[in-house]
Amino acid sequence: MDEFDPFTAPPRVPTANRPLLGLTILVVEDSRFACEAMRLLCLRSGARIRRADCLRSARRHLQVYRPSVLVADLGLPDGSGVDLIAELAHATPRVPVILGTSGDDHAEDAALAAGADGFLAKPVTSLATFQQAVLSRLPADQRPNGPRAVRDEVIEPDKMAFHDDMAHVADVLNDMAGDKVLDYLAQFVGGVARSAQDATLANAAESLAASRRRGGPVATDMARIAGLVQERLEQKRAI
Repeated sequence: MDEFDPFTAPPRVPTANRPLLGLTILVVEDSRFACEAMRLLCLRSGARIRRADCLRSARRHLQVYRPSVLVADLGLPDGSGVDLIAELAHATPRVPVILGTSGDDHAEDAALAAGADGFLAKPVTSLATFQQAVLSRLPADQRPNGPRAVRDEVIEPDKMAFHDDMAHVADVLNDMAGDKVLDYLAQFVGGVARSAQDATLANAAESLAASRRRGGPVATDMARIAGLVQERLEQKRAI
């Protein structure tokens, strides 16, 4: 190839300001709000983002291309992100960087045990934390050369994405059946609430999760979550 060919696209080389330029990050995340945060982090860092909202969609992506980085939420509607991490950690060729993410304080051990290279605790809003999690685990030849000024920037996802998540919870509450759905709902609501810094909703989700662990009744917890979700949807309509 003639390096002076004017029709040849220049290589996407990482820079100090955009250290993830040239990378493709596959984010496996069912929360629109959390995924919007990841989109902004990738945009600020120069990375290209691809999104899958469940394991099935993620596997379809992986049949077509191999991302530079995988960020997998551990609680997904059709299974656990731990299973996907384990599959990719032992695949050949391996995805260079595999990161787990969750709003569950106890999820990091499960992600690392499955083969993840690192873990991002929700909410993921710090640009410096996100970039360091990726860069510190990339092969040396894919990192930007020279010193890099760390931008201590905090991103703020669009609140409309949070309301989309609340609408999703309302749909699940209307159609739910089975214990697995209860567990998924507790995880999903808890993760979204922590990402949005909604302490009241996060406490309600934790109460549901605790009731599930004890094997106790959940009607009161479910009614509380349904009421809180409805309040947040009403706030959207009032805007």
